[in-house]
Amino acid sequence: MSDWRPTASRETLMRRARMVATARRFFADRQVLEVDTPLVVNAPVTDVHIHSAQVTLSNAQPYFLHTSPEYAMKRLLAAGSGDIFQICHVVRGYERGRIHNSEFTLIEWYRLGFSLSQLMSEVGDLVRALVGRPLGNETLTYREAFLRHLQLDPFTASDGQLTEAAQGLDPGAGTRDLLLDFLMATRIGPQLGKETLTFVHGYPASQAALARLDPTDPRAALRFELYSEGLELANGFHELASATEQRARFETDLTERRRRGLPCSPLDERLLEALEAGLPDCAGVALGFDRLVMLATGARSIDEVLPFPTERA
Repeated sequence: MSDWRPTASRETLMRRARMVATARRFFADRQVLEVDTPLVVNAPVTDVHIHSAQVTLSNAQPYFLHTSPEYAMKRLLAAGSGDIFQICHVVRGYERGRIHNSEFTLIEWYRLGFSLSQLMSEVGDLVRALVGRPLGNETLTYREAFLRHLQLDPFTASDGQLTEAAQGLDPGAGTRDLLLDFLMATRIGPQLGKETLTFVHGYPASQAALARLDPTDPRAALRFELYSEGLELANGFHELASATEQRARFETDLTERRRRGLPCSPLDERLLEALEAGLPDCAGVALGFDRLVMLATGARSIDEVLPFPTERA
């Protein structure tokens, strides 16, 4: 075979190593504990946009490769771990392209007592430390981003207006959230973060996932995403602590999965039991490390910053 060589240069691999070391110092200086949770888990996520890889071990029970360490880390938080972070590989099916590899590296962390704005500030500090150069800072609401780039209010625009904005492109099944996601991914996101860090917050409540709703505007969730040079780098939440509400959201996801003919599995009852026991007030974020290396090195493809992408693994 002719593809045994790595796709990243030795210089890039050295840069990755330095960035990992910098991240660990960053959290050590803030007394955030490093943890290491399992790659193989009992329950997949319910999110309709994320596909969990199933694995077979020594018995008939199905297991899954985690798509994020979030569920396990929240169990640690509920057990009294305090502030924690993790640098780990995760796997998501059907994700491959210029900026996607099915297996990639996340830096995920949780801060007790932090507001969403405090977490956004810390994310910006870490990104600047890892990239090694000054970057500006911009904060937009989700609504402001849509108004600026599409002249549409995502909370009041009709489905017809959203469909028209996506004209000439494939918005998938055409549900409202799919249309909003499609427009953010293809029309808005690529324009964000030009020579700066752009934080977009206040996503629709229907896209809250594991985030709390905004008590001042129930249409919006306490969730943000970070963009730089058109790349989505991070996704953060003021974490939902209600087991009842989280179960209801998971059930809604499963209903939508059945509608789409997607695989459905039992809920992660251990996570729900942990929430029932009491998740401390906290904010958490997942930062895509490989894309951050792309930003730091000027790489145009994720393959340039990975030793071996999936096809060469």
